[in-house]
Order: sequence, then C-alpha cells, then structure tokens
Amino acid sequence: MNENLNILFQQNNGYLTKQLLPNKYLYYQLLKLIKSGVVEKVKRGVYRLCSYEIEPMIDIDKVIPDGVLCLYSALFHYNLTVQIPHSFNVAIEKNRKITLPQYPPIQLYYWKQEYYKLGVTTERIYDFTIKIYDIEKSVCDAIKFRNKIGIDVTSEVLKNYLKREDRNLIKLTDYAKKMRIYNILKIYLEVEL
Repeated sequence: MNENLNILFQQNNGYLTKQLLPNKYLYYQLLKLIKSGVVEKVKRGVYRLCSYEIEPMIDIDKVIPDGVLCLYSALFHYNLTVQIPHSFNVAIEKNRKITLPQYPPIQLYYWKQEYYKLGVTTERIYDFTIKIYDIEKSVCDAIKFRNKIGIDVTSEVLKNYLKREDRNLIKLTDYAKKMRIYNILKIYLEVEL
C-alpha cells in the first residue's frame, strides 16, 4: 500500500473520503486497493481500510458537541429492541446548526429544550464517555415517536422495559407527564400489564 494513503487512513480512523485525497495519483492507487480487496467502498466517496479495527462507537461529543444518543441508538444500547441502528441517532437542541461528517452515518433529531435536557446521563461505552438518555426517557421517546419508529418497535420496547428488574415506573410516568404523553403511556401500560 502507498505510504501516503496509509497515513491518511490512519489519521481518519480507518476511513477516507475522496475529498481528503490531495491528488489523482492517490485516487488511482485507492481504486487499485479496492479491486484487490484491501479497501472497501462504503458509499460513494467514502472508503474503509478493511484491516483497520473499527470501533462500534464514536466520540459523540467530538463530532457533535452537546449531542445526546437517542432513539434507536439508546434503545439498542439498553437492549430494549433488536433493531440494529443503521446510523448514530443523536439529539440536539432545536435551532442549532451542525455540520455532519460524511462518515460515520449520523441521524440528527432537533428537539425542544425541555425534551432535549430531560433525562440526560453519561455512560462509558467502548472506552468513550457518551451522553445518552436514561432508560425511562428512551422508553418515553419511543412512545412519543411511535409513528416514526413503528408501533411494533414501540410495543417491543415497552415489553422489554417492563421485564427489567431495574425499571422505575414512577420515573417513567413522571417523564411521560413532562413530555405530554402520559395518556398514551397509560393505554400502553394497561395493554401490557
């Protein structure tokens, strides 16, 4: 492998975008590496070095300052769903302007301040300290956005939450009242309990 390409891959955590290539010679070298199977084309203009150990988590705070892991990403982290997120789901405060990197895939959610600040906690995930919504807030988010994530996923999330020994129904109902979804939660709980 070309030494310059190798350095570029190392500087970008095993990924490279076409825009980072300083000249056409390196681009043609990259194409040869794709044909030989050393590099994988992730999507148009984004390439991954196959031998590079990929982390399943990124440092969210460096990529999106004050971003909070939410919805599918949080639900998957808490083992409330078997739905594997195809991108990092990150909530930010409404009206913020964020420039996303080309890779990794990130889905932004713009939330009002009262919903954005509610239930934020930090956890250590794959050697990164990540801001993430606590489990009760994540369940409430699933109910609030049930039409977006699907009724079946929402039911799965609530069933899995109710099976947990560490569940806190008082905190869950408190969040539901603050998020104005208490009546919907009540209906779901009547069906599940």
